Amino acid sequence: MSEAIRGFWVASATPLAADGSVDSAKLAAHAKQLFGKGVDGIVLFGTTGEGTSFNVSERVATIEAVLKAGVAPEQIGIGGGFPAITDSIALTRAVLSLGLRHMLYLPPYFDRGVSAEGIEDAFAAIIDGVADDRLRASLYHIPQVSGVAIPTGVAANLRKRYGKVVAGLKDSSGDFKQFQAFRAAAPELAITIGNEVDITRAIAAGGAGTICGMANVVPELVKGMVDGKDVEARMQAAVEIVLNTPSFTATLKAILAAQTGDAAWLRVRPPLRASSDGAAFKRKLDELIVPAIA
Repeated sequence: MSEAIRGFWVASATPLAADGSVDSAKLAAHAKQLFGKGVDGIVLFGTTGEGTSFNVSERVATIEAVLKAGVAPEQIGIGGGFPAITDSIALTRAVLSLGLRHMLYLPPYFDRGVSAEGIEDAFAAIIDGVADDRLRASLYHIPQVSGVAIPTGVAANLRKRYGKVVAGLKDSSGDFKQFQAFRAAAPELAITIGNEVDITRAIAAGGAGTICGMANVVPELVKGMVDGKDVEARMQAAVEIVLNTPSFTATLKAILAAQTGDAAWLRVRPPLRASSDGAAFKRKLDELIVPAIA
């Protein structure tokens, strides 16, 4: 089983049943469909997966169902960030007991004026509380959403303190200079990139790969970026289609509904609202995927 998340991973959207619960069968089918297109693994309950809208027990039940449906534990990472450190510990212990190792942790994200030392204390409290060498933790840096940045020094210190248990970091800041700063400060960390347009240059600069949301709907384009093909302009256009909407997640789900013909993909949890523009966005993305990526 991999020591860190590397290669082409998808930050998966989370399909919902009519009652708002996770449709685990559809989620497993979505994962398997993506694996057939060159995806190495999926991260559940991240930003794209509406992770902060699901509690510990919901996440654990979903993991159990996805494993039962035949998705391998080494192909799954779990978003484990909560404002309450005890929730992160409880989820991680449950995840490890199910045979998974890869957890992505946001810093606690309600108090936005905390110090670098406080952020390091929070991550350390999770790792010490779990106290299991099987854990392979990735720090999750997305300050424009979470409101709390992970200082480069914190990433470096945690790697020094905990070794391979702190395996990686996902940089979703959208600032390539920030990615480079993490690489310089903590070169032993497997640093994945969230911004699809930066995938090729990040891998060339020593990055471990990508964990990204656009792969839910244009895995071909993302695979092209991972493989270093000349598709950056098309990837930029695809990203702009989705970003220039009220909700990245709701728009991705609307596109999935249009791609699959399954209107159930439109469902989101409050406070998000469903998007009705999926068909139009799908047509625009189709134009970027064709001609086929050589």
